[in-house]
Amino acid sequence: MQTKILHDGADSFEVTVYEAKRVSPVVLFAVGSGGLPARHTSLLDSLAQSGFTVVAPHFERLTSPMPGEADLTLRARRLSLALDAFVQPGETVAGVGHSIGSATLIALAGAQMWLGPGRRVNITPDSRLTRLALLAPPTGFFQAPGALDAVTVPVLAWVGSEDSITPPAQTEWLAHTMRDWQAVDVRVTDGVGHFSFMDQPPPQTTEPLADKQAFLQEHSSEVCKFVIG
Repeated sequence: MQTKILHDGADSFEVTVYEAKRVSPVVLFAVGSGGLPARHTSLLDSLAQSGFTVVAPHFERLTSPMPGEADLTLRARRLSLALDAFVQPGETVAGVGHSIGSATLIALAGAQMWLGPGRRVNITPDSRLTRLALLAPPTGFFQAPGALDAVTVPVLAWVGSEDSITPPAQTEWLAHTMRDWQAVDVRVTDGVGHFSFMDQPPPQTTEPLADKQAFLQEHSSEVCKFVIG
């Protein structure tokens, strides 16, 4: 594992990279609002140990529960910049994201992201993404008619029954909306909360799971299987 510095115009940002020793599938990890990929150590280590090159940009913590257009476009742009730096021409990429990172990946896969009527977020799709594993995805950004029509890659969407931030109904709506042209593998795990996917959740959060470590191992293993295809 290494931390690299990339440039975004006059600014710079860090990217955690697990480089496989051979040519391998690439996983782009899109972190949630906290911005630090290291909070998902179990998942990232499992992906790397399975032979994937993992590219995980860092971001500033989002201070508002509803990110603005500038926050979302910056995250999408830097995810693509990270792929520019670490993906060889012709290679395909699996996107894995948590929370707002999942929503950003959906937009990069071609969905239209909206903050409200007449407030479309202009995100340039990245055709290198060929499958998406979405953990606790917020789907309210994609409620406009036809917003998801261009997303045609395989999708795994995983949410917990105790998630009050992105409840299961949001993920089930995603699958229902896309069912006519794209199957979505929906997993709803009893007792899991929004932050149960993280090794290091935000302070002052309460973990609903009695055996979180077992769940971290389970979901990490299943995401690896999905990424392999």
